[in-house]
Amino acid sequence: MKVLKYIAVALLFLAAIISCKNDDDGANTVQLRDRAEEAVAAQDEIERFLETHFYNYESFENPPEGFNYQIVFDTIAGENIDKVPLIEQVESKTVQDRLEEGVEYTLYYLKARQGGGESPNFPDIVLNSYSGQRIDEDNSLQLFDESVIPIRFDLTGVVNGYQDGIIEFQGAESFTENQDGSITFNNYGVGAVFVPSGLGYFGSAQLGIPTYSQLIFTFQLYTVQEGDQDRDNVPSIIEDLNNNDIEEDDDTDNDGRPNFVDDDDDGDGIPTENEIIVEADGSITFPDSDNDGTPNYLDSDS
Repeated sequence: MKVLKYIAVALLFLAAIISCKNDDDGANTVQLRDRAEEAVAAQDEIERFLETHFYNYESFENPPEGFNYQIVFDTIAGENIDKVPLIEQVESKTVQDRLEEGVEYTLYYLKARQGGGESPNFPDIVLNSYSGQRIDEDNSLQLFDESVIPIRFDLTGVVNGYQDGIIEFQGAESFTENQDGSITFNNYGVGAVFVPSGLGYFGSAQLGIPTYSQLIFTFQLYTVQEGDQDRDNVPSIIEDLNNNDIEEDDDTDNDGRPNFVDDDDDGDGIPTENEIIVEADGSITFPDSDNDGTPNYLDSDS
């Protein structure tokens, strides 16, 4: 499943290896592109696609019988010359690069259907189906991965652009259990996100994905589950202490493990779950024994 990403540490390690030159043995090296320059080139490539393509919006506006609510892209040409281009239908937001401060992306996403249920936070667990395509040099699309069967994703483990896009949607409003045991989801979110290489795989080639590829993921979002990746009873959304919607850069005890995957956030030898109080109604109280303004689970000398 190519939507999955490498962890940030592995990416940094890889970048260090492939950009490092060994002058003693004259080994060949590969220099990664400048991330800021690549961000500009990626945006140009994505916008060129958005200006020359449309999606089956008329089917979403007036769904035919048996419509599967799958987004389909096509070129604006010939009998489709009068179609509304994607660039006039997408929304966008500014997203920070995960590896280089000061580098930002315009992330475009298409809301074919918002959905009527709960919206995920960036570290949540979602049930979705999806399709992944890459934009080739000739502006055509190549499918590299898909799952029409609903599959569960931890959003901290998918490529950053997918994570940043799907949180703008909502899951199903309700579901119906059919007589054969299958589930029908009602009014679920349907969308697409156009992922620049810096929020995808950048200079790391994957099977079916060359280096510096711009990606498009279409998806159907069904259910949302609150993420607690380290099972310390502190929801991972709360462990984003600087509130920047990035889970990897909060590490209270500087042990190399971000708080959302660290079950002892302050490194005092006492598990986080033993330094908080989970009330009967599920709410959480964060004791501060020394009244210094820092709760015990983040205070190594509490």
